[in-house]
Amino acid sequence: MHHRHFIIYKPYGYLSQFIGEAKKKKRLGELYDFPAGTMAIGRLDEDSEGLLLLTTDGKMSQKISSAQTEKEYFVQVDGLMTPEAVAQLQQGVEIGLRDQPYRTKPCAAFLLPTPPALPTRARKIRDDRHGPTSWVSITLTEGKNRQVRKMTAAVGFPTLRLVRIRVGAIELNELLPGKVKEVDYFALTVPARATSRDK
Repeated sequence: MHHRHFIIYKPYGYLSQFIGEAKKKKRLGELYDFPAGTMAIGRLDEDSEGLLLLTTDGKMSQKISSAQTEKEYFVQVDGLMTPEAVAQLQQGVEIGLRDQPYRTKPCAAFLLPTPPALPTRARKIRDDRHGPTSWVSITLTEGKNRQVRKMTAAVGFPTLRLVRIRVGAIELNELLPGKVKEVDYFALTVPARATSRDK
């Protein structure tokens, strides 16, 4: 069987799925005429955006979804995040997971000196009259439900915008929201664990 593989910039307001019970929700199938059997590799919440990989190959999906593949996010938070809060993120924080406490694994995290060059989100975040914001890069090798949002909230800085910019060695680059790029098999064979950027 000839499998097909895709890279997309999932826009804000879309579910990372093709079917479901919520009738009024926007889904990935509205963005492109994907072949039958296409599945998202991992997921991004409806109010999150950025790099999402899709494939018709279940084995490929399982490989990339593994805990060995890094996922990097640029996160806009409410307030000016402190170095102490960043250090907490790096060491792991306690979050709620299915009504049980869970401590996240140590991860790479650092403050971005300037806001990243990202497309304007479809729904406005807010303006400066409501106080300052800051941006942080967080790289995980796990993907618990709404983990990044729970992590920043746990250190006192709620997430306002969440954009995944990298999965393994694959980066978002110049892809715009809602745009889909079909790639060959080798483009998706990301290393089991990509080398983290020099932090």
